[in-house]
Amino acid sequence: MKRGRPAHSFLLSLALALPAAAATTQRDVEYARVGDSVLKLDLHLPAKAAVPAPLIVWVHGGAWSRGSKNENPLAPLVARGWAVASVDYRLTSVAPFPANVHDIKAAIRFLRARYADHGVAAERIAIAGASAGAHLAALVGVSNGHRELEGEVGAHREQSSSVHAIVSFYGASNLETILSQSTPFGLGVRIPALQLLLRGQPEEKPALARLASPVAHVDAGDPPLLLLHGDQDPQMPVAQSLELLGAYERAGLAARFVPLHGAKHGGKEFYDEPRLGLVREFLERAGISPGSSR
Repeated sequence: MKRGRPAHSFLLSLALALPAAAATTQRDVEYARVGDSVLKLDLHLPAKAAVPAPLIVWVHGGAWSRGSKNENPLAPLVARGWAVASVDYRLTSVAPFPANVHDIKAAIRFLRARYADHGVAAERIAIAGASAGAHLAALVGVSNGHRELEGEVGAHREQSSSVHAIVSFYGASNLETILSQSTPFGLGVRIPALQLLLRGQPEEKPALARLASPVAHVDAGDPPLLLLHGDQDPQMPVAQSLELLGAYERAGLAARFVPLHGAKHGGKEFYDEPRLGLVREFLERAGISPGSSR
């Protein structure tokens, strides 16, 4: 009589025939409420792994006044094993600075408090953003523990809002100098955006403009930084990234500036495979990589 295949051989064949685990997205996860504002994020999770996934908190751009968490140009990194939390925050049409920073820090505290529920690593968190979102990401990254910027949003204020790396795509860094560096086109965008952000112009509210400037908060304890900026950007002066690079260098911190020659403000070239490859390499060097632990 012919013998059947051993049970373990059959189970192995069955496992190989099953489709690989796919990435998933948890949409509209509520992380806090402020008055009538319900603050939500979308959490994009890679396929299940043996260890929790490193997390990138993504902050969308839009002159601080528009945009949404639906924007996720880092989606290719999810397939590589990173989780990405794309965060909504109060826009300046709803509340001025520092409400947006308070919200993003609340999102980080929420994700850190609920890490086990979502399979992400609480001690491998990076923050990234584009344009105005890059300004907010950098400011959140260099202001851990700052009383005026931590805020009191959310239910997990015992948690830290610290991050372990910052990625800035063509972001602002110094609101005290940005207008003097801007092109006429840039001024047409920036002046009304700053009016909403600060409820005034930087020269009218110098203390608030300084509080909102990442360069003013850089110190020896800040996480490594990667800056990508087009050298022909007519809207966000490339000098803004160079100022933040200089502040990092003076503090003896790890930072890298990657100019995109001929690039303007945003575009697919910032998120193509070579540039996202640089982001992956940067995160891996910072210890924020799939399969690693801190």
